[in-house]
Amino acid sequence: MIITKTPLRISFAGGGTDLAAFYEAEGYGAVVSTTIDKYVYLALHPYFEKKYLLKYSKTEMVDNPADIQHPLIRESLLITNTTTPVEITSFADIPSSGTGLGSSSAFCVGLLHALHILNGKHLSNHKYAEMACDIEIGRLKEPIGKQDQHASAIGGLNYIRFNADGSVFTQRISLPPKVLHELEGNLLMFYTGITRSAKTILQEQQTNTTNDAEKRMTLVRMRDMADELKDALHAHDLTRFGSILNEGWQLKRQLAGGISNPVIDEYYDRAIRAGALGGKLLGAGGGGFLLFYVPQEKHEAVRKELADLREMPFMFDMQGTRIAHIDN
Repeated sequence: MIITKTPLRISFAGGGTDLAAFYEAEGYGAVVSTTIDKYVYLALHPYFEKKYLLKYSKTEMVDNPADIQHPLIRESLLITNTTTPVEITSFADIPSSGTGLGSSSAFCVGLLHALHILNGKHLSNHKYAEMACDIEIGRLKEPIGKQDQHASAIGGLNYIRFNADGSVFTQRISLPPKVLHELEGNLLMFYTGITRSAKTILQEQQTNTTNDAEKRMTLVRMRDMADELKDALHAHDLTRFGSILNEGWQLKRQLAGGISNPVIDEYYDRAIRAGALGGKLLGAGGGGFLLFYVPQEKHEAVRKELADLREMPFMFDMQGTRIAHIDN
């Protein structure tokens, strides 16, 4: 039995600049993100019969990996040349899709990690991220970027740069424990109860990035804000951190239709009026989780304003994908 544990991520700035349509045209993209203590678990066990048994939101049993319906499982088995009959089961700490925390990429990274261990191999976490990008973007042609795979694989609070040649550079943002604790403690996350498919939003955003010069310049500003956010964190300026979140959200809403809606806007405005310095909707938009930077003395006021939403307490995760259990 092999079990991998792979963290979900929250992105603070630069989202959308990890799309090839942007960084290939503008030289580079950049995000600042962190992984959190909410995980996707993949359990693998050699199967008694010469078949592949898959258990996720539905169950599949096939003789050949090429016949698997679940695209991430199928392509992961094929790319790793896994010929051992295996049973695969997945679990997650939060809903597995449509929440803006990068769960699909975390699933793919964790599965690749587990399959390599099953096959007696061990790769760097950076390599697992690259392989997950190859599957999701290269093989499956998903209209997504590269930040989720690298965030979940590597873990921690990072500045991630996406170069025009397709390479990815990850820089850990190291903060004194007191500053890191303050940052972590001042972030509040609430579940809107709205799940959505990011695909339509991302396809429109990708088209706009290619064809709309004004929207591309908006993304240039959002990329530059990732650099500014990194600098603010290194300067321990958390007030600036909050204002950058707010500016970034106002810009992101302009990139494509469906990123926000009147319900989300109302929740956001109520939180700001109650004392949040900034915030954003996580992921591509349309639903999922709202994140806010809120000074400690304003926490209860914000919680009161958003009392009809479910708060999701969290802490930062600094490890990335890892083996949670292995036996013979």
